[in-house]
Amino acid sequence: MAAENHSTVTEFILGGLTNRPELQLPLFFFFLGIYSVTMVGNVGVITLICLNAHLHTPMYYFLSNLSFVDLCYSSVITPKMLANFVSEKNIISYAGCMSQLYFFLVFVIAECYMLTVMAYDRYVAICRPLLYNIIMSHRVCSLLVAGVYAIGFIGSTIETGLMLKLLYCDFLISHYFCDILPLMKLSCSSTYDIEMTTFFLAGFNIVVTSLTVLVSYAFILSSILHIASTEGRSKAFSTCSSHLAAVGLFYGSASFMYLKPSTASSLVQENVASVFYTTVIPMLNPLIYSLRNKEVQAAIQKTLR
Repeated sequence: MAAENHSTVTEFILGGLTNRPELQLPLFFFFLGIYSVTMVGNVGVITLICLNAHLHTPMYYFLSNLSFVDLCYSSVITPKMLANFVSEKNIISYAGCMSQLYFFLVFVIAECYMLTVMAYDRYVAICRPLLYNIIMSHRVCSLLVAGVYAIGFIGSTIETGLMLKLLYCDFLISHYFCDILPLMKLSCSSTYDIEMTTFFLAGFNIVVTSLTVLVSYAFILSSILHIASTEGRSKAFSTCSSHLAAVGLFYGSASFMYLKPSTASSLVQENVASVFYTTVIPMLNPLIYSLRNKEVQAAIQKTLR
């Protein structure tokens, strides 16, 4: 086996969220509850949009894809984390670890760009309402969503490919899943190039998408302020507030994890931030979009009847 192409480590041990045995079972039930709500919420949103013809619009098409992404990237991490709470040895194979990293990166990058596409959709709806059906045609929406997933797969392939080149001399990952920064700490080869590449790729994804969202909302805010009626302004604000809340939660926690030097925060802080954007946000997104959206609430009532 060539040392430059393969790791000498065949499996890793995941450190988990805590070493205290008395907390393992309470945490298991806590995260099982979160994952159950995540599954029910996101599957419910997708099903609701499929069943209700009046929700077959670009906005809800993107929302159903956001729910799919949330469902997937939560499922990449949470089941293994739950299994580790009730097992003595939290072992994950080298192939399993790299697979988990790969699919996690696919969906977390896709989340960035899906939120950006949704901001563009709101911009067109509020700032170019007469051209909305032309600009956001079915073909354009399909291409935008395909582009989101393509960017996710390309970015993940680059970063996971770099991690596969590292030679690992330790096997204890001080984290509850296989992420880039904890894995780099186990390498006995130089990680400077990979750290810089990760920093610039993460920076590009987060900065470019967040700037696009901010510019979109700057135009949206300007258009809303020019709406004469109070009711019209209120309706426009309500369609954007849910998306802004989702954007703020996701970008805040992701930026804390990846746009900083690897030694700039403690393990506890990193775990809290990563738990937030890997397990809590996928649960909150369907709640945010359903609780503040009258169309979704009406569709729920209609479907239940």
